[in-house]
Amino acid sequence: MKHTFHMNLDWTGGRNDVGTIEAERLKTKISIPPEMDGPGIGTNPDEMLLGAAATCYIITLAAMLGRSDLTHQGITIDAEGIVDVTNGVFTYETIRYATRVLMPQTATDRDISLVERIAKKAKDGCMISRALAGNVAFELDTTITRVG
Repeated sequence: MKHTFHMNLDWTGGRNDVGTIEAERLKTKISIPPEMDGPGIGTNPDEMLLGAAATCYIITLAAMLGRSDLTHQGITIDAEGIVDVTNGVFTYETIRYATRVLMPQTATDRDISLVERIAKKAKDGCMISRALAGNVAFELDTTITRVG
Protein backbone atom coordinates (compact mmCIF):
# COMPACT_ATOMS: atom_id res chain seq x y z
CA MET A 1 0.00 0.00 0.00
CA LYS A 2 1.26 3.46 -0.85
CA HIS A 3 0.18 6.82 0.55
CA THR A 4 0.48 10.05 -1.38
CA PHE A 5 0.68 13.46 0.27
CA HIS A 6 0.22 16.74 -1.59
CA MET A 7 1.34 20.28 -0.92
CA ASN A 8 0.86 23.46 -2.92
CA LEU A 9 3.52 26.15 -2.73
CA ASP A 10 3.44 29.71 -3.97
CA TRP A 11 6.37 32.13 -4.14
CA THR A 12 6.58 35.42 -5.95
CA GLY A 13 9.62 37.58 -5.71
CA GLY A 14 13.21 37.06 -4.71
CA ARG A 15 15.23 35.48 -1.95
CA ASN A 16 13.91 37.61 0.89
CA ASP A 17 10.25 37.57 -0.03
CA VAL A 18 7.56 35.42 1.55
CA GLY A 19 5.70 32.47 0.10
CA THR A 20 2.97 30.12 1.27
CA ILE A 21 2.54 26.39 1.65
CA GLU A 22 -0.76 24.63 1.92
CA ALA A 23 -1.48 20.97 2.52
CA GLU A 24 -4.60 19.21 3.72
CA ARG A 25 -3.90 20.01 7.38
CA LEU A 26 -1.25 22.72 7.17
CA LYS A 27 -1.29 26.24 5.82
CA THR A 28 1.39 28.80 6.64
CA LYS A 29 3.75 31.38 5.28
CA ILE A 30 7.34 30.48 4.47
CA SER A 31 10.56 32.45 4.22
CA ILE A 32 14.23 32.23 4.95
CA PRO A 33 14.92 32.35 8.70
CA PRO A 34 16.63 35.39 10.22
CA GLU A 35 19.63 33.21 11.18
CA MET A 36 20.27 32.93 7.46
CA ASP A 37 19.66 36.63 6.77
CA GLY A 38 16.04 36.20 5.73
CA PRO A 39 12.85 37.92 6.88
CA GLY A 40 11.84 35.13 9.29
CA ILE A 41 8.14 35.20 8.41
CA GLY A 42 6.24 31.95 8.91
CA THR A 43 8.20 28.74 8.98
CA ASN A 44 11.17 27.57 6.94
CA PRO A 45 12.64 24.34 5.58
CA ASP A 46 14.94 23.91 8.58
CA GLU A 47 12.08 24.07 11.09
CA MET A 48 9.91 21.87 8.90
CA LEU A 49 12.58 19.18 8.62
CA LEU A 50 13.09 19.27 12.39
CA GLY A 51 9.33 19.17 12.91
CA ALA A 52 8.91 16.24 10.53
CA ALA A 53 11.65 14.26 12.24
CA ALA A 54 10.54 15.06 15.79
CA THR A 55 6.84 14.41 15.21
CA CYS A 56 7.65 11.14 13.48
CA TYR A 57 9.84 10.16 16.43
CA ILE A 58 7.32 11.02 19.18
CA ILE A 59 4.46 9.24 17.36
CA THR A 60 6.66 6.18 16.71
CA LEU A 61 7.80 6.15 20.34
CA ALA A 62 4.23 6.35 21.65
CA ALA A 63 3.11 3.58 19.29
CA MET A 64 6.00 1.31 20.24
CA LEU A 65 5.38 1.84 23.95
CA GLY A 66 1.73 0.99 23.41
CA ARG A 67 2.56 -2.18 21.47
CA SER A 68 4.83 -3.18 24.36
CA ASP A 69 1.98 -2.63 26.86
CA LEU A 70 3.98 0.10 28.61
CA THR A 71 1.69 2.76 30.03
CA HIS A 72 3.22 6.21 30.21
CA GLN A 73 2.01 9.43 31.79
CA GLY A 74 3.38 11.62 29.01
CA ILE A 75 6.23 12.11 26.58
CA THR A 76 7.93 15.42 25.89
CA ILE A 77 10.74 16.12 23.48
CA ASP A 78 12.94 19.16 23.09
CA ALA A 79 14.27 18.87 19.55
CA GLU A 80 17.20 20.80 18.15
CA GLY A 81 18.45 20.96 14.57
CA ILE A 82 22.05 21.91 13.86
CA VAL A 83 22.81 23.46 10.46
CA ASP A 84 26.39 24.15 9.47
CA VAL A 85 27.33 26.91 7.06
CA THR A 86 30.74 26.52 5.47
CA ASN A 87 31.80 28.54 2.44
CA GLY A 88 28.19 29.50 1.81
CA VAL A 89 26.99 25.89 1.75
CA PHE A 90 24.22 25.01 4.23
CA THR A 91 24.31 21.46 5.61
CA TYR A 92 21.76 20.00 8.03
CA GLU A 93 24.18 18.10 10.25
CA THR A 94 22.46 16.88 13.41
CA ILE A 95 19.10 16.48 15.06
CA ARG A 96 19.14 16.14 18.85
CA TYR A 97 16.29 14.90 21.00
CA ALA A 98 16.05 15.47 24.74
CA THR A 99 13.27 13.02 25.48
CA ARG A 100 11.40 12.80 28.77
CA VAL A 101 9.08 9.91 29.46
CA LEU A 102 6.90 9.98 32.56
CA MET A 103 6.14 6.50 33.82
CA PRO A 104 3.72 5.44 36.56
CA GLN A 105 5.16 5.02 40.04
CA THR A 106 4.49 1.29 39.66
CA ALA A 107 6.90 0.96 36.70
CA THR A 108 9.52 -1.68 37.38
CA ASP A 109 13.24 -1.34 36.70
CA ARG A 110 12.68 -3.74 33.81
CA ASP A 111 9.97 -1.38 32.41
CA ILE A 112 12.38 1.57 32.66
CA SER A 113 15.11 -0.35 30.86
CA LEU A 114 12.66 -1.38 28.15
CA VAL A 115 11.53 2.23 27.65
CA GLU A 116 15.18 3.29 27.17
CA ARG A 117 15.68 0.60 24.52
CA ILE A 118 12.41 1.46 22.79
CA ALA A 119 13.33 5.18 22.72
CA LYS A 120 16.53 4.32 20.82
CA LYS A 121 14.71 1.98 18.47
CA ALA A 122 12.00 4.58 17.76
CA LYS A 123 14.62 7.23 16.99
CA ASP A 124 16.22 5.04 14.35
CA GLY A 125 13.06 3.36 13.12
CA CYS A 126 10.70 6.21 12.28
CA MET A 127 10.10 6.84 8.59
CA ILE A 128 11.72 10.31 8.55
CA SER A 129 14.84 9.14 10.42
CA ARG A 130 15.24 6.33 7.92
CA ALA A 131 14.83 8.80 5.02
CA LEU A 132 17.57 11.03 6.45
CA ALA A 133 19.92 8.18 7.46
CA GLY A 134 23.45 8.74 6.23
CA ASN A 135 22.88 12.47 5.74
CA VAL A 136 21.83 13.76 9.16
CA ALA A 137 23.15 12.46 12.50
CA PHE A 138 20.64 11.80 15.28
CA GLU A 139 21.46 12.16 18.97
CA LEU A 140 19.24 11.05 21.83
CA ASP A 141 19.22 11.85 25.54
CA THR A 142 16.38 10.07 27.32
CA THR A 143 15.22 10.77 30.87
CA ILE A 144 12.62 8.48 32.41
CA THR A 145 10.89 9.57 35.59
CA ARG A 146 8.39 7.72 37.77
CA VAL A 147 5.46 9.93 38.73
CA GLY A 148 2.24 9.53 40.65
